[in-house]
Amino acid sequence: MDEHSRPPLPTLTRDKARELRRESTDAEHKLWRHLRGGQLGGLKFRRQHPIPPYIVDFYCDAAKLVVELDGSQHTEENDRVRTRFLEARGLKVLRFWDNDVLMQTQAVFEAIFNAVAHRTLTPTPLPVGEGL
Repeated sequence: MDEHSRPPLPTLTRDKARELRRESTDAEHKLWRHLRGGQLGGLKFRRQHPIPPYIVDFYCDAAKLVVELDGSQHTEENDRVRTRFLEARGLKVLRFWDNDVLMQTQAVFEAIFNAVAHRTLTPTPLPVGEGL
């Protein structure tokens, strides 16, 4: 199987992701305006991206970064379980409160930028003759 091809998503998951995109919160709309179109270092973000069994608010595959916005519907325990699941798959998870996105958008955007700016894309090789 080609490494870029993926099995199709279950219809319910795909439909739920589409519904969540249509019914985005004010905070999700505001952050999406700043993330879309490669505005953050040319990186492509997806919104309401399925990572079964979850659908994450924002996802950048190149940075392996998940950005989640938490509102009153979230519980700490559910968020902890979800974050552990995503991190176990090698993803970095950033969480922000909806209110922070609405009131301190620039600070949230800078935190996301810092998270992707300091990522290591590939290991730096040792100089010739060093190592094993």
